[in-house]
Amino acid sequence: MSLSTTPTPTRWERFRDSYVWYSFKRDRTAQLCLAVFLCLVVAAFCAPLLAPTDPYDLRHIDILDSELPPFWIDGADERYSLGTDAQGRDLWSIILYGTRVSLLIGFGAVVLQALLGVTFGLMAGYLGGRIDAFLMRLADIQLSFSTLMVAIVVGAVVKATLGSSFYSQYAVLMLILIIGLAEWPQYARTVRASVLAEKSKEYVDAARVMGLRSRRIMFRHVLPNTLSPIFVISTVQIANAI
Repeated sequence: MSLSTTPTPTRWERFRDSYVWYSFKRDRTAQLCLAVFLCLVVAAFCAPLLAPTDPYDLRHIDILDSELPPFWIDGADERYSLGTDAQGRDLWSIILYGTRVSLLIGFGAVVLQALLGVTFGLMAGYLGGRIDAFLMRLADIQLSFSTLMVAIVVGAVVKATLGSSFYSQYAVLMLILIIGLAEWPQYARTVRASVLAEKSKEYVDAARVMGLRSRRIMFRHVLPNTLSPIFVISTVQIANAI
């Protein structure tokens, strides 16, 4: 008598059978939005190939070509399909290169926000006590300052301390760090509220009875059940960061 075993499904098979994929296949609006988003990402990161000029290269800038109209208006130049700005730079090239920088800052800042906010939210909600009180008061203090104000102050301090050349060279990285460090309380508060609801459920009690460590319970069992609000916040925070 032979025993037949059922093969363990792969991650792709589990995702294919999930409710997320089931809903996405039937939502035309979501598919259209994803297609537009992917087109923007591809265009942004292929900017050196798609853009006719490099807007950061002074050799391609001619002040005599400033403020040219786009191709559908009389007086346009065929070299500049969308026209030029006041400095003579091609607007189509500026859009492509600018989109790349904006996406880099947006995604980088949100990844940093999520790492800090989710970690602090899990600790505050699951461990509670003094850790919860300290992290939430820290979040309150952080929320009392405007992100724009923090960015201006930190940028001015770094520029005055380390010089303009250093500031210009690492401006994008600094913006990612400033926005990421300033906006993590949004994640922390949301995750904490979800964890408070989850940690009283039976599967968490079962994990404790089995002797699992708190860190494993938080990140392996509780965190997956709090991902929905994290994804919702991330979509909003990317736009805010940009």
